[in-house]
Amino acid sequence: MPRLRRYARSLAFEESQADDLVQSTLERALTHWHQFDQSRDMLVWLLSIAHNAHQDMRRRQARMQSFDPAQLQVAQDSLGGDPGVDVGLRLDLLAALARLSPEQREPLLLVCVEQFSYAEVAEVMHIPVGTVMSRVCRARATLRGLLDGHGKPAGTALRRVV
Repeated sequence: MPRLRRYARSLAFEESQADDLVQSTLERALTHWHQFDQSRDMLVWLLSIAHNAHQDMRRRQARMQSFDPAQLQVAQDSLGGDPGVDVGLRLDLLAALARLSPEQREPLLLVCVEQFSYAEVAEVMHIPVGTVMSRVCRARATLRGLLDGHGKPAGTALRRVV
């Protein structure tokens, strides 16, 4: 549940929408429990449902999700509280993550934060493994550029994420 919630928060960047996404995910999972393949990892299955539910939500809204600076705490919580990372650097990272397109941000967070393999991310997002690798590579390059533009070097604490 915590990893599902963290993923939902990284998608929605707003606590109430993330909670709605988790609830929708669990409702869909319970409704379609008979379709669950016991040989699959349940977390991958749930994240796949969450990804699809989020895509549905984005289509319904028919506009890009904007990042509200007032929601920084929610976004910061979604990354976890590593006390070794400078607060200013974390805020810069969160702002840079918010500027990434969802197509780049989602696989990057699944690979770097949730530590899924490229194959698992491809399964969650229903895209080819090569596309996942390409999007993660472009997302990392974009993040580096955004963070360098802020005058913050990509230090060792940040390299674990980027």
